[in-house]
Amino acid sequence: MSTPSTPVTDPTLHDRALAHAHDLATFVEASPSSYHAAHEVARRLEAVGFERLDETAAWPSVTEGDGPAGGRYVVVRDGAVIAWAVPAGATATTPFAILGAHTDSPGFKLKPRPSVGREGWWQAGVEIYGGPLLNSWLDRELELAGRLVTADGEEHLVRTGPLLRIPQLAIHLDRAANDGLALDKQQHTQPVWGLASASGPAGSDVAGAPHGTSGGDVLAELAHHASVRASEIAGYDVVVADTQSPRVFGAHGAFLASGRLDNLLSVHAGLVALLEVAGTPDRPVEGAAIPVLAAFDHEEIGSESRSGASGPFLADVLARVAAGLGATEEERHRQLAGSLCVSSDVGHSVHPNYPERHDPANRPLAGGGPILKINANQRYTTDAHGAAAWARACARAGVPSQEFVSKNTVPCGSTIGPLTATRLGIRTVDVGSPILSMHSARELTAVVDPWYLSRALLKIFRG
Repeated sequence: MSTPSTPVTDPTLHDRALAHAHDLATFVEASPSSYHAAHEVARRLEAVGFERLDETAAWPSVTEGDGPAGGRYVVVRDGAVIAWAVPAGATATTPFAILGAHTDSPGFKLKPRPSVGREGWWQAGVEIYGGPLLNSWLDRELELAGRLVTADGEEHLVRTGPLLRIPQLAIHLDRAANDGLALDKQQHTQPVWGLASASGPAGSDVAGAPHGTSGGDVLAELAHHASVRASEIAGYDVVVADTQSPRVFGAHGAFLASGRLDNLLSVHAGLVALLEVAGTPDRPVEGAAIPVLAAFDHEEIGSESRSGASGPFLADVLARVAAGLGATEEERHRQLAGSLCVSSDVGHSVHPNYPERHDPANRPLAGGGPILKINANQRYTTDAHGAAAWARACARAGVPSQEFVSKNTVPCGSTIGPLTATRLGIRTVDVGSPILSMHSARELTAVVDPWYLSRALLKIFRG
């Protein structure tokens, strides 16, 4: 088992961790929805020579001379993305080293017939997605972001920039607000985005009027930002996102506050590690395994979708990669039996204001390195061999590590780890970075922890 962390004395650590944190901030700002996150992962990979594959087309085969051996590939399915890099010497039994994470975050999703309002306010009809801390979304400048699908089947990414706000009731009208805030999930969470009294004719520049619309038509506003006609929109998947930029702050720049750290922190750490292992087309892929970054959608609502971890996406990709290597059914089973999946999601740091909510012996601290997640009931899928593999990776990376287990009276959540282990039979270990304010619109991590995580994942990817 890993042991409690000790201080790291590398004088350059903070500079490297800070650079990583700033790049994570850039990644988060480019990824207000799962669809944007998948697009940004693919964009960064394609920029350094990864080939974008189409699931409806034939994939390269090693028997064709330019197949997976030595290749770098990425495929996007809706709001999920999987990327991998095959070493030149790979065979039909070369194992996979997989990093599993997710691209979605708790919050709000736009409903059908979303243009609503009352008392002279334009509002957007939204539905709660997952388990957000509702009060953290109050009094923030929010945007709509996601994808529109037009009648011709084309998909258009869209984001509005600051547009909406869920205003809290003034304390003068709710004198007991500080004694316990109770929000009705339907009545009190519908954001405002305009004033009926400020609307003008279509295309007007009247203050408060949406661009190129008349009336409070949410879909017309989205259509404007996507440069399509509102009448062409045949379907949409649009969420609400916070627009406040990530920020490094605190004594000695110790903290990073940001939206969507759950779980873009892990996606980004895996992406950075994969880029380092895979290198460029003129440099061989490092390591004795096939590194795979698998970032799924819909984890916050159970993963049961075609792009979620309970769906077939990862199994489909691994099977096609194995086929490209000429693997027989027997060789494919051997390949999976030798593979490892690291399921990475954020976890709970000890909270200084609520220390009683944590296990008395296992108390991971922000800044203390990645956490190994353990649960007797397999809500986390870590076992002894997985724990040992993770301890080796952290030791080789020179990063501290910690364990996390829930207090017996505070049931833990779960991750994609058990789902992946169940679907594929691959040994899986659950890890993550300790944060505060999980499921808030704005979460908090120590600046060093995302960097620590990426260094350990680099060793996993190298096999």
